[in-house]
Amino acid sequence: MKTFARLNRLPPYVFAAVNELKMDLRHAGEDIIDLGMGNPDLGTPKHIVDKLVEAAQKSQNHRYSASMGIRKLRLAIADRYKRRYGVDIDYETEAIVTIGAKEGISHLMLVTVGPGDVVMSPNPTYPIHPYSAIISGADVRYIPLGPDTDFFENLVATTKQSWPKPKVLVICFPHNPTTLTVDLEFFQKIVDFARENDILVIHDMAYADIVFDGYSPPSFLQAKGAREVGVEFFSLSKSYNMPGWRVGFCVGNKEAIAALKRIKSYLDYGIFQPIQIASIIALNGPQDCVGEICETYRDRRDTLINGLSRAGWEVPSPLATMFVWARIPESYRKMGSLEFSKFLIKEAKVAVSPGIGFGAYGDEFVRFALIENDMRIKQAIRGIKKVL
Repeated sequence: MKTFARLNRLPPYVFAAVNELKMDLRHAGEDIIDLGMGNPDLGTPKHIVDKLVEAAQKSQNHRYSASMGIRKLRLAIADRYKRRYGVDIDYETEAIVTIGAKEGISHLMLVTVGPGDVVMSPNPTYPIHPYSAIISGADVRYIPLGPDTDFFENLVATTKQSWPKPKVLVICFPHNPTTLTVDLEFFQKIVDFARENDILVIHDMAYADIVFDGYSPPSFLQAKGAREVGVEFFSLSKSYNMPGWRVGFCVGNKEAIAALKRIKSYLDYGIFQPIQIASIIALNGPQDCVGEICETYRDRRDTLINGLSRAGWEVPSPLATMFVWARIPESYRKMGSLEFSKFLIKEAKVAVSPGIGFGAYGDEFVRFALIENDMRIKQAIRGIKKVL
């Protein structure tokens, strides 16, 4: 049997065990309410789909595209940053379209680090943040992140204790899975620290638009000097219900953008052009749909939080993302998140994501994704209340 060196450094995919159990039970006829994977269930807004259909009818749009994205889409990206954050982006040198944020982060990491380099990542966090570094051959230093920890203090301590000195820091706010949010002052501290320590910052802002209760997340690039030390990724997947379309982008530091552009020129021909044209409409067109999407998630969040409370499971209400990060009830905590998730599937007929899948510091938690309608969430609550 052949061995594959890069795969050998990757741990078993924890979520696979839960997904396998979920599918086995569904095949056996069980009605499993899936609040696990963060896969939006709502359709893409009609005006975006209509533009895709129109553009797909034109044969000239069927040719190879540009790996860095078509000019008008990069212009739309720059316009978004000017309107939303007051940040000027040079669409030629400071913006690049990616095949979703996940692809962009992975390829930027691949071109940025190699064996012997050190990358810092929060723990828990979205798996691609540390694993893109591991796949690239680098070593990862984990920084505890949670409501009871000071991430910045942990960052400073980790940097001092690491040798060789860390080369890259990956962050993500609003954060998946913990839903933690930050302010601009936090980003300014990160920028100043990165400059002092010659660290490249990669900020994943996939949940920039999925916010509630008056919270408005800042962009990393709003911090003074941010473009000297880092980049920011955004994905259209959540804001516009376009997960399967695979459209994202990266903006910021010119050297990092140039590096990503160069490696992508070897690896892909960009996204199907009609999808890029429709994405321009998403960014530049009416934004009412984003508000409606947020309102849907807010309703679902409230239904879930209130229902869990009635079941005796007190969970804080998040200000952002499409998730609820719930500490396992004390009487079940010793089970660990994987066994507790299996317990919920078998007994409550509800699938959630075990916190251990996002890192060791997440093992006392599970993540609910708000991807079922209110009726189904209420059904999930009844099942959870019964078993708790």
